[in-house]
Order: sequence, then structure tokens, then C-alpha cells
Amino acid sequence: MKEFLSLLGVAVAVAGNVHYVRQIGRGVEPHPYTWALGTLVTGITFVGVLLKGGGVGVWPIAVSFLFTLVIFLFSLRYGLKHIKTLDTTLLVVALAGLVPWYFTHDPTLSVMIAVGVDILSFVPTIRKTWEYPETEASLLYAANVARHALVLGALGAYNLTTMSHSIAMMLVNTGMVALILWRRGKL
Repeated sequence: MKEFLSLLGVAVAVAGNVHYVRQIGRGVEPHPYTWALGTLVTGITFVGVLLKGGGVGVWPIAVSFLFTLVIFLFSLRYGLKHIKTLDTTLLVVALAGLVPWYFTHDPTLSVMIAVGVDILSFVPTIRKTWEYPETEASLLYAANVARHALVLGALGAYNLTTMSHSIAMMLVNTGMVALILWRRGKL
């Protein structure tokens, strides 16, 4: 059953991300700072969850990491070009939050710091989406909610390290869907 949930999570990750990648350059403008930090955080989360017994629940995280990296690379060319001082400040603060992880080498602390950084990394995208709601695709964020729910069901072990990122991302991604739909007048 866990394998099925994990494979379903992989399918949802692929579907949501492929749709998002196809929309880049057609109105969707990913914020490079959010996607750069997302790539780093997803990589840290993958390793932390793997080390803490995540089992097959890490498969969708690995797929998400690859897509996050691809979207970051696309964002360098096709992403938002109107970077604000606040965005840069948040990037520096988020990156500074990773320094303790380097020194502790504790997967639990690493993932907790990464979760905080990931939440903070959404702020530039939230700001951008507030101003330009047409530059985001709600399907990706809805797929992320479903994927994280499937990850939670597929985990091999349930603890703070394995669960915290998915729970936080379910909340943030639900907020992104609501924001996009509300700002477009569809909610």
C-alpha cells in the first residue's frame, strides 16, 4: 500500500510539475529566489527523510527535487525579472538559516531549519502573486498539496523529521492556491 501511495505521489508530482514547466514563458514567471531555495530545501529534506526512515515515501520527494531544479533553471531565463529589495533580504535571511545545519549535521535539526527556510522562501512568490496573480499556475500548488498528503501516507516512519516538511508544505501550498484564485477573482 505504501508503495502504491508513493507511486501515486510520484505521478501527481510529475503531472503538476510538467504542467507548470509547460506554462513557463506562457504567462507563468517563476520567482528565481523561491525556486533556488526550494531546490536546496527539497534536497536537504530528501536526505533527512531518507536518513530518518522515510522509506518509499522519499520517492515523490526525489522527483520533486529534480523538477524544482529544472524550474529553478528555467526561472533564470524566463522567471520574474522585477526582483525587489525585500526579496533579496529574505533570500539572505533564508540562506543564513542554513548555517546551523552545516555545523550540526543532525537530520532533524537540518530538516526543521530547511522547513523554516522553505516557508520563508515562499514570501517573494507570495508578494509576486499578490501583484501579478496571472504569473502563477494554481494547478502546481494543488498538486503539491496532494503529493505531500500521499508522501505522509507512504512514509516508512513517522517522526518530526519525516513529517514536518510535508505538513508545512500542505499549508503553504493550500495558501498559494487560495491566493491565486482569490486574486484572479475565482474564489
